[in-house]
Amino acid sequence: MIRSVFIVVLALHGLIHLMGFAKAFGHAELAQLTRPISKGMGALWLLAALLLLATSGAAWFWPRGWWILGALALLVSQGVIAASWSDAKFGTVANGLLLVGVLYGFASRGPWSLRAEFERCLHRPDPAAPAGTLLGEADLGALPEPVQRYVRRSGALGQPRIHSFRATWKGRIRGSATDPWMAFTAEQVNTFDTPRRFFMMNATKSGLPVDVLHAFDERGATMRVKLLSVVSMVDAKGAELTRGETVTLFNDLCILAPGALVSPHITWEPIDASKVRARFTLRANSIGAELHFNDRGELVDFVSDDRSAGSPDGSTFTRMRWTTPLSNYAKVGPARVATRGETVWHSASGAWTYGEFDLVSLAYNVVP
Repeated sequence: MIRSVFIVVLALHGLIHLMGFAKAFGHAELAQLTRPISKGMGALWLLAALLLLATSGAAWFWPRGWWILGALALLVSQGVIAASWSDAKFGTVANGLLLVGVLYGFASRGPWSLRAEFERCLHRPDPAAPAGTLLGEADLGALPEPVQRYVRRSGALGQPRIHSFRATWKGRIRGSATDPWMAFTAEQVNTFDTPRRFFMMNATKSGLPVDVLHAFDERGATMRVKLLSVVSMVDAKGAELTRGETVTLFNDLCILAPGALVSPHITWEPIDASKVRARFTLRANSIGAELHFNDRGELVDFVSDDRSAGSPDGSTFTRMRWTTPLSNYAKVGPARVATRGETVWHSASGAWTYGEFDLVSLAYNVVP
């Protein structure tokens, strides 16, 4: 909503600049402009109008770099306003709004933003990724029967082995059982041969944007949260976060890449016809989880006691049961997977859902 209003104001501001051009070249007699405008200055009014109109379009279609165009439009616009100050000074109000937008655009998309860091992470090469081979029936031999059914049901057999995926999400999230929900969109990229996970979320808290970046790689895990892309709310790292993100990495693999469950990082222990116990070992961390399946061979829950809930500022962590109920299976891109998931903490006072995730897109073996 805020962005839409901002874009409309910019467009109207640009159209108003055409008045200076029209007066300079005699296209209209405008009583509002009492001072003469030279043709050279009129050309600058036209340039300012075009830049502002282009900025309004770029703010919608080019979120990564519109602020660069906006900064140029701001300079030209304020220059022509200053030259006709007595007639055009109120245009400074609109330029003040544009300045705020440009500063936020730089903070949220500029070279030091969490978004820019996310994109740099995606361009790191994965030297361990081998040439593509197909997943065959023989590869499933070491898996418990419920997991074999799940992999077959996903459509992974006969397809290239999965070394990475990219997924996009929408949903809502909250910090506690009593906090209001925050709507979000998110994008993530995981690699498995060199285990990495990069998850970028854009949420809204009380109408204000919140950026969240989870990064997990060979150096460990970090989680950073910024309000308005500037104010740091969480800057977490350390062994307990890395252990928790190892659980998340395994959870991602189970939900979004069933064909990758033949990974040598996993050992299996059957429980019964609908449950298995898994241990996922990665570097210094070995974490456990139970996978629950229904009669249709679909994974319907993931249960782990090896993940920790962080404090609001990310400074402390408390080990707590974590589950992810799953539903709404459908073909998304290359696989049949759950398109609806929840994230649930089971605290001493009772279970509560802190995240609801709807899968928007999924692609395997992505390249930067």
